[in-house]
Amino acid sequence: MTHRLTTNYAKNYCNRTLIVKVIVENVVTCFFKTRCRTLIQAFISSRLDYCNSLLYGVSDNLIRRVQSVQNAAALLLTGAGRHDHISPVLRQVQWLPVQRRVDYRLVCFVFSSLSGHASPYLADDIHLVSEGPRRRLHSFTNRLYAVPRTHNTFGDRSFAVAGPRVWNSLPAHLCDGDITYNSFRRELKTFFF
Repeated sequence: MTHRLTTNYAKNYCNRTLIVKVIVENVVTCFFKTRCRTLIQAFISSRLDYCNSLLYGVSDNLIRRVQSVQNAAALLLTGAGRHDHISPVLRQVQWLPVQRRVDYRLVCFVFSSLSGHASPYLADDIHLVSEGPRRRLHSFTNRLYAVPRTHNTFGDRSFAVAGPRVWNSLPAHLCDGDITYNSFRRELKTFFF
């Protein structure tokens, strides 16, 4: 049931975004390059970011479908050929690939909850290892989150599991407590590139 809902969500997501892409593609020829970038950012990139945390843990096939939409938008924006390698094109427009965008968004939510700026329902779902009742471990000073055990893939995709899992995979300098949100986002994007 859950897999079917996610699959339908991703299909509708891609179809609606592709329709917008076709409309934008026809209008782009009338605009200058800066206006074109704004138009693509407003209609396509914003749709890729909307609720993309729901795409954490979905099948590679669904990620590829969403990635193809992003690739088409990047090619449209840069004017690159259809057979050009996409990684340099995405780097040129400073867009992370879809899977990295999902991870980026999750980690930003975790950082916000750690700094006390997230909604209480998010902050209550995750806990630092140092807050647990166990003995002192090396992770006590590292600001690592406890990853709860789950018994199905749907539970693995929940914020309480996915957020700490992605956070704990980051290098230690990004998990430092003396970093501002903006510099954290900048360094995180650099790390993901």
